Amino acid sequence: MQNMNGKSALGLDANVAALLCYVPVCAINLIMSILVIVQDKTNKVARFHAFQSLFLMIASIVISIPLYILIFVGVFVDAAIGFPIVSLLVGLGALIFGLAILFFLVMAAIKAFGGEMYKIPVIGNFAEKYS
Repeated sequence: MQNMNGKSALGLDANVAALLCYVPVCAINLIMSILVIVQDKTNKVARFHAFQSLFLMIASIVISIPLYILIFVGVFVDAAIGFPIVSLLVGLGALIFGLAILFFLVMAAIKAFGGEMYKIPVIGNFAEKYS
């Protein structure tokens, strides 16, 4: 039995629970996502957004670490060649990646509050599979 609307197992409205899964302040998104996944077995919308939020956070960490390592290495390469091209290009890539993550985070939060199941490309398919 799936509870598409109504209250979540935590006593919140489903759209508020889904929205809180995307709020990146003081790890509220991590805590709320884990609570929704563990406690709420019937609300499809809240579970979908909880999984999507976790997968988005994991993907951003997994991709950001190599980017920052490349920036760090690029500083030394740039010092050797005398022109900051490597760290500039990798830094620009990190900036674009960060803005894309922010865009998807805001879009998903708005759609979650509206009760819609907005799927972030690639990540949304995994979230739908596990929810």
